[in-house]
Amino acid sequence: MVPIVTFIGWHDSGKTTLASSVVKHLKQSGYSVAVIKSTKEKGIQFDTPGTDTHTHTQAGADAVLLVAPDQMVMLSRKRDESLISLAHRYFPDVDIVIGEGFKNARHVAKIEVFRNSEQLLRDQVTGVIAVASDEQISGDYIFRLDEAAELASFIEKRFLVSSAKTSGHTTLLINGERVVMKDFVQDALAGSIEGFVNSLKLGEKNKNIRTLDLRINLSKT
Repeated sequence: MVPIVTFIGWHDSGKTTLASSVVKHLKQSGYSVAVIKSTKEKGIQFDTPGTDTHTHTQAGADAVLLVAPDQMVMLSRKRDESLISLAHRYFPDVDIVIGEGFKNARHVAKIEVFRNSEQLLRDQVTGVIAVASDEQISGDYIFRLDEAAELASFIEKRFLVSSAKTSGHTTLLINGERVVMKDFVQDALAGSIEGFVNSLKLGEKNKNIRTLDLRINLSKT
């Protein structure tokens, strides 16, 4: 599964500036990177009145995807999905997902950014693997706010260099939470699904299959 690292911190801590700099360095190193940002602000306008996307939104569409020659932009109603579920659903093919916010996300590595050592989130949440601050603080994996390159290298060594050796080829999410499976279970699950797909006799669609995505909603069965 794609590795996820999220930057957490209080408002105006500098996490957006640092996270974007880290993304820049990872891109320069040749990695594909997606970003998922969480915010408490409401009423943010991604489309404007008079546009086609705004017309569809006002009509009550649950999600609108705009596909243009140079980009794709999606506007969706808020759904109760975890960071892991969002990353798996929308960005399964990137090398890494960088988050901003999501301090309470479970089973996700976090980097805390702060300017006031009296307001540390690492004492309140789980998963903090490093901190970034210009204040004097003791501990392992401490970075200054201007050390984006060093922090990107830390993330690369911890999550990307060895990911090809350690990541599984089959991912199972139950209610948005990843289920850890041994290699033989991954092989068995993947083989069973591949067998069913091959039995469908889809002709040309059966050739050169590289990935299979399956989502089951048990509440509708």
